[in-house]
Amino acid sequence: MASCATAFLCNHAAALTSPYSPRKTRTSARSLRSSLRPTTITAKQDQKTALQYRKLGDSDLEISEITLGTMTFGQQTSEKEAHEILGYAFDNGINILDTAEAYPIPMKKETQGLTDLYIASWLKSQPREKIVLATKVCGYSERSSYLRDNAKVLRVDAANIRESVEKSLKRLGTDYIDLLQIHWPDRYVALFGEYCYDPSKWRPSVPFVEQLKALQEVVDEGKVRYIGVSNETSYGVMEFVHTAKVEGLPKIVSIQNNYSLLVRTHFEIDLVEVCLPQHHNIGLLAYSPLSGGALTGKYIDSNSDAARKGRLNLFPGYMERYNKSIAREATIKYIELAKKHGLTPVQLALGFARDRPFITSSIIGATSVNQLKEDIDAFLSTERPLPAELAADIEDIYKRYRDPTLF
Repeated sequence: MASCATAFLCNHAAALTSPYSPRKTRTSARSLRSSLRPTTITAKQDQKTALQYRKLGDSDLEISEITLGTMTFGQQTSEKEAHEILGYAFDNGINILDTAEAYPIPMKKETQGLTDLYIASWLKSQPREKIVLATKVCGYSERSSYLRDNAKVLRVDAANIRESVEKSLKRLGTDYIDLLQIHWPDRYVALFGEYCYDPSKWRPSVPFVEQLKALQEVVDEGKVRYIGVSNETSYGVMEFVHTAKVEGLPKIVSIQNNYSLLVRTHFEIDLVEVCLPQHHNIGLLAYSPLSGGALTGKYIDSNSDAARKGRLNLFPGYMERYNKSIAREATIKYIELAKKHGLTPVQLALGFARDRPFITSSIIGATSVNQLKEDIDAFLSTERPLPAELAADIEDIYKRYRDPTLF
């Protein structure tokens, strides 16, 4: 018998692999009208060789099934390289990029904001209305006060949101943000490899209604078009949705959470149900579909040049959960599976993410054009959807290595 995940994929894949037809959408906070579909992609192109587009939640944004992640710009990636990556991405059908006030990652005062500045210098020569620009305001933090003029602790309240938005707009050189996301919650939640909720870490937090009222202000002022969340739980999503409905405040249209072959259960177990179009219609922007590069297989040989230059080794302790023994075992199994079916590890990992019926767009970052080219080619060249036999083999490995980054 097929697993519930396999059955869900088979039942819904057909509906989500068809591209949206071209349509006119509002592209500025002041109701300017223009198509969001890039001029390099047309409805006449073969679906197997062109990126497809999906509506993001309840918004009027039609976004490409790949989102360009930019968190390496200013840390591993120079401004020239960033411009080359941005140009290649948008020339090849990507129409959405994701940044954050905290970028580049790992966070530090000396480099904070460089990602936005690199994007801004590229944006000057681009048609702004053709680009969906997503960014993020930091959640609770006691270590990142340098992001604010007069705050020792970052909170998701009116003052922090306003300062974050105004500084982001200035750095990015634009007068509106298409999607503003809360990078991580104001309240305590289990984050970034923490495997379960610890009640002893509960702390008072900014009420959901106050967060939404603050977001409403920047929306009303035309600085933000839509809002979303990131690294969020089912409880948080439901509270935001319920509060918005009861108070007449903006509804979140997206959630940006970790999702890959190595990180599945947290989203699949109940967030899928919450975010379903038939329920609250919140689009998933899945980050780290390659698990920080681990699923490429480059870290299996720790002495290889690719491994030495990879983020997991460049920044000791960073994302180390992807390189633990059990996660490595699972990665090896997926590499072997890819070889069995005549695929590269990248094709397997990105093909899997691409076909998940609950993912609106996969966030793919790159430190070079060649790396991005490989990722886009893998996304498009892999049979759509993945063959049933391969999908079943993936589920067999998943049953044996269920979210191995947690152990």
